[in-house]
Amino acid sequence: MMADVFKDKVVWITGGGSGIGAALAREFGVQGARVVVSGRRMEPLEEVVAALESDGAEAIALGCDVTRVGDIESTVTAIAERFGGLDVAVANAGFSVGGRLEALNASEWRRQFDTNVTGAAMTLRYALPHLYASKGRAVVMGSVAGTLGIPGNAAYCASKFAVRGMAQALSAELAGSGVSCTLLQPGFVHSDINRVDNQNQVHEEWEDRRPAQLMWPADKAAREMLKAIASRKREAVITGHGKVATFLAYHTPGLTQTVLAKAGERLRPKHHHEE
Repeated sequence: MMADVFKDKVVWITGGGSGIGAALAREFGVQGARVVVSGRRMEPLEEVVAALESDGAEAIALGCDVTRVGDIESTVTAIAERFGGLDVAVANAGFSVGGRLEALNASEWRRQFDTNVTGAAMTLRYALPHLYASKGRAVVMGSVAGTLGIPGNAAYCASKFAVRGMAQALSAELAGSGVSCTLLQPGFVHSDINRVDNQNQVHEEWEDRRPAQLMWPADKAAREMLKAIASRKREAVITGHGKVATFLAYHTPGLTQTVLAKAGERLRPKHHHEE
């Protein structure tokens, strides 16, 4: 299905040093793409690049904080100078602010939206001139949490609802341009998201307490994501439980709300809010 779709294509993945981003990088490398991974921490990015190169793929790592527009601009410029263009831009960088709405302060809300929403929007904004030239693919990392309001995760859910609306608007704006926009909506996938605090700092020692029985390996999720990107789907829900949850949210919203209310914050527990 994906034979030669991504061969020699230039793919940029923000937040590419771990979790879904790193898994996507590996899968694009398997498909023959030239891969650029970016993020705030160079060490994990360089580890991803080393693994890709050991498998024969061409890859580079670039430092980029998506909350800084200057970083995004310089990253896109560096990609264009190195490879001559860009074919796929994956706005994957993001994290989760946890806590009940009454416990979160304004700075935590701003930090959540600066990364997950504005960061994604600016990633695509500066990638688009190159995607127009290549008739490429814009990819936005959403979440099943962009359809379900999960207790204890109001800020994260709100950011992913916003990302979903942004992706739908962008798809309409791109109509007829030859550029596609794919919104990916994963459910529970192995990643570091529950090891990142409300200040967007990683704590390797923290336990991921999401439901283990529902968790998908990142490489499995990445393979499904590549299929959606290759076929230029507008939206793709990843994981079986994610598909069930979004179906129920659309078709039985009252029942879904009742179940979520009873489940409380156990469905996706986070470490306690810290001032």
